Amino acid sequence: MKVELITKDDLESFKKELFEEIRRNRFHFKKTDEAQKEWLKSYEVRKLLGISAGTLQNLRLKGTLPYTKVGGLMYYRYEDIRKLMDGV
Repeated sequence: MKVELITKDDLESFKKELFEEIRRNRFHFKKTDEAQKEWLKSYEVRKLLGISAGTLQNLRLKGTLPYTKVGGLMYYRYEDIRKLMDGV
């Protein structure tokens, strides 16, 4: 059994690659922001970005994607998602 160590630099590199891949697939975003809802639920964000629940959780835990929790549901501002995708 081969053991491989993962460093923080490896994780940072992976994060950059992940965001670049998501940016390349921006076609998931709707053409007009005016027709977009201001707040999205977790499943809508996952569908929009094409990511898993675990990836979305990591974005929350790292503080990369702000969210608001109401009851048991988490909501994300569409504008925050746009900023994330634009690298702002």
